[in-house]
Amino acid sequence: MQPTTGDRKVAHTGDWHRVELVPSSANQTPDTCRAFLRTNLGRASTLRKEIIQSRAGQNAIDLLSWQDLPMRWVADRWVLDLPLTEVGFFEYKAYLNDAHGTQQWPDGPNGGIAVHPNATRSGNTIYCAWIRLFGEYRHQSETQSQRERPELASLDADGYAVIPPSGKIRELIEQIPHIVDTLGCRIIHLLPINPTPTTYARFGRFGSPYAAQNLEAVDPALVDFDQRTTAIDQFLELTRAIHARSARVIIDLVANHTGWGSNLHENHPEWYARQEDGTFISPGAWGNIWGDLVELKHDQPETW
Repeated sequence: MQPTTGDRKVAHTGDWHRVELVPSSANQTPDTCRAFLRTNLGRASTLRKEIIQSRAGQNAIDLLSWQDLPMRWVADRWVLDLPLTEVGFFEYKAYLNDAHGTQQWPDGPNGGIAVHPNATRSGNTIYCAWIRLFGEYRHQSETQSQRERPELASLDADGYAVIPPSGKIRELIEQIPHIVDTLGCRIIHLLPINPTPTTYARFGRFGSPYAAQNLEAVDPALVDFDQRTTAIDQFLELTRAIHARSARVIIDLVANHTGWGSNLHENHPEWYARQEDGTFISPGAWGNIWGDLVELKHDQPETW
């Protein structure tokens, strides 16, 4: 098979993918055999349903994302050209069906192809923006740890939650012409913009952006209070400003945990992982445990 079995390829929507099956003996001809490509290319929506149903413990075999497509004989081999119209990861493998109805498969694993959106083919430099840092201190060449400020030490000692001024969504909007037109970045990647803990389980002065309190809300610290717009309105101002320059927005969304005291944590504690003694589990990595986070468990569709 060409590409060879086990081959992996990255492509984009709008491309074509050719698969060839070369006979391994003289008696493998169109007079004695037919060739097919077994694949789930072109079946992305069905494939997604299969994945969801199988994770939910349901039988997904009746959805049948896989199909056998006939290949045509060209010169000395069978060929099939497929248009890549859907985003996703797909697999394929060609085989022969001989005169006795026996399937003859090439040795090796399936071929695989990751199809990316056409818009990411070029002009795909990503600019990562943490909106909090777009305030009045964004031009400083050096930063000072908030923990080292002596005027805050006594407040910390007395248990006050000292939260410095944050950069605002509209301050990032002012920088979009520079980011897109001057730097040439066509994808703006936002760190999480959800509300974060400001009292208990607070990491740092602001609270960690990854300790989301509400996955459907914007952090009030990022919003200008002008009595005309909501936080969502101002977020839409940002996306429209980016789209107006033919750029795109992606947003960092955490799916395996929330912050302590989030709306999900308070209302659906049964959706969270616990130790045998009932203690909630905080996730971690690289030898660290992030105590401001609490880990979701994904073994039930209700959580999804």
